[in-house]
Amino acid sequence: MDFRKIILFLSLFTYTLSANSLQDAINKASAYSILKLSSGIYLGKLTINKPITIIGTDDNVVIKGDNIGNVITINSSNVTLKNLTISNSGNRLENLDSAVKITKAKNIQIKNCKILDSLYGIYMNIVQDSAISDNYITSKKNDISLKGNALKVWYSHNNIIKNNTIESSKNVTFSYSNNNKIYNNTFLNNMFALHFSKSNNNIIKDNIFKYNSVGIMIMGTKNNKILDNLIQSSNGAAGIGIVIDKVSNLLLQNNTIKYNAKAIYIDTKRVENNYQRFIKNNKILYNKEALHFHSSIKNNVIINNIIKGNLDDVVKDLRGTYTANNLIEYNYWDRYTGFDRNKDNIGDTTHKNFQYADQLWHYNHKIKFFYASPIMTLMNFLANLAPFVEPNLLLEDKKPLINF
Repeated sequence: MDFRKIILFLSLFTYTLSANSLQDAINKASAYSILKLSSGIYLGKLTINKPITIIGTDDNVVIKGDNIGNVITINSSNVTLKNLTISNSGNRLENLDSAVKITKAKNIQIKNCKILDSLYGIYMNIVQDSAISDNYITSKKNDISLKGNALKVWYSHNNIIKNNTIESSKNVTFSYSNNNKIYNNTFLNNMFALHFSKSNNNIIKDNIFKYNSVGIMIMGTKNNKILDNLIQSSNGAAGIGIVIDKVSNLLLQNNTIKYNAKAIYIDTKRVENNYQRFIKNNKILYNKEALHFHSSIKNNVIINNIIKGNLDDVVKDLRGTYTANNLIEYNYWDRYTGFDRNKDNIGDTTHKNFQYADQLWHYNHKIKFFYASPIMTLMNFLANLAPFVEPNLLLEDKKPLINF
């Protein structure tokens, strides 16, 4: 009997294949074959060197590693993995032990899989025109510093990451990876849920980020778009919704960012010209800090945002830097105290964000012990009533909205 037909039509009973049985089937199958696996535990450490599709036909199709190395290694284009549970990779961070490791390939499809108890979930090294969709990915139950990435994307372009749930992992990282689309994913209880470095022209849209230490960290990139995401309840005293570090031409639009210690943390490049960050139509709600600037406040377009219920609206944490070349208008600030005599929904006076005495702890953290204490509150009240020292002007909205 043809061995490939045995693998294609496996019995419905639960069993464990002997060592190398599935690998033998992969080796003997012709290019573009479809291997259909019924319920059972299949031994991992598989290597795929040809175009092939592996589909689980039942709910409990498990490809299980032996806690050493990769569970599945893909070295070919046009490979599909679907409806599988892939588990038990190795534990060596230096080896990037992964549930699925893909190298130098195109048109890879990983769909509706569960990736469990693996150090790295999916490692994509020079992978293009591929899709990772509808998967559940979590890590080994190590301390956070000893976890790997749910997805590690390296020099990989034109891929789609959509409809996945990524939970209790370290990061999803994109390095030197361009023109990728990250849509409709849910990120829960990770460290840096989504981390971009030196990666350009990517779109991050319609994702949900909850209970991560940092929702999105985007560093040293250009021409990226962050659109229509919910970024909520980042964990810890330093929990941050979005970190924006030395970017060019970033669009941050139509996001809801709420219940974080810091909603948006911005660090500019020392030398940059023209507008570089476009922060538009976002809801920045009930955070400890809405806009936190490290160093200079410059080259920002901040328009049509709702900034409401935050303990501090604007923070700058270094002295001696400056505010310049910003376009800030048509934002709703719940602290605005002006009037609208002509009823055009634009305040008659500008809205100015000052740094008063009770915010000096941003420069000297020893003072933070007294933050929100009666003495600091009194100093702030007196500074507003009759300033004896000119407060620091941080941001000025020249056309603040009365209602949103």
